[in-house]
Amino acid sequence: MLRSSSSPFSLAVSDAPLAIGPSGWHYPHWDGVIYPRQRPRGFHPLSFLSQSFDAVEISSSFETDIRPELARLWMGKVESNPRFQFTARLHRRFTHERTLDAAAVESFNVGLRELKRGKRLGAVLMQFPWSFRFTKENRDYFIELRRAFHEFPLVAEMRHESWMSSEAMGTLIDYRVGFCNLDQPEHVRAMPPTAFLTSPIAYFRLHGRQRAWWWNEYQQSTRPQTGSHRGYAYSPAELAQWKERVEQVRGIAERSFCFFTNDGGGQAVVNAMQFNGMFARPAKRTAVAETESVLELAVA
Repeated sequence: MLRSSSSPFSLAVSDAPLAIGPSGWHYPHWDGVIYPRQRPRGFHPLSFLSQSFDAVEISSSFETDIRPELARLWMGKVESNPRFQFTARLHRRFTHERTLDAAAVESFNVGLRELKRGKRLGAVLMQFPWSFRFTKENRDYFIELRRAFHEFPLVAEMRHESWMSSEAMGTLIDYRVGFCNLDQPEHVRAMPPTAFLTSPIAYFRLHGRQRAWWWNEYQQSTRPQTGSHRGYAYSPAELAQWKERVEQVRGIAERSFCFFTNDGGGQAVVNAMQFNGMFARPAKRTAVAETESVLELAVA
């Protein structure tokens, strides 16, 4: 398992790019909380978020292919921020339904190529379910996926701890697939918090710790989720622990990403701003000032 002291990807300097942001941006429950309730003419969520963040994760690509014209629209909305990058979740048909035919791959690749041509594609995330454990069959399928999407920088989110074995980590290194370090609710053999680097890309996803919302994931059930939305709010102490993990690999990665998926109540944006403020960024405003600006606009 690669840590900062043993990574072969050591050409990057300690201030290599670190982009922090929310996962997704189209959430109706953000209206009046993150976005203005009455949106001014020409308002677009991406333009709004690109003023405060250098990246967002495309969440919708997990369910729908990215149309090229939509990718061009998105890039146009963030053109005022030259640092801005998109990362995209690979469609669930590949990671969960294990459908890997040439037509489906090509259909998904078209939109990704548009983002890549525009130099706005930071990575493609392969999010596997907790049930995807490290076995020979799953390793072989993982390699098939890597080859199918070889033209893009890939990152794998493995939610089962079996992927921490030396053989599993070696597979990611051999095929230059980044390791997604994640925060998820505790469960039997669930992947614990880590700070691993297996490719030039360091990647972090913080999901929150509301176990009730992970019932379907851990129990492999289709039971409807109940209770409050995924509005877990990370405390300053919890964010400080993740800052230490990011710092362990950031200095030796070519680029680093960190995304918050706790969209309920707009916490993904609030926590991402707070996390941004924990890193030395002279050109950025403080997290407190950014948060106040968002709240002011939201209630305007």
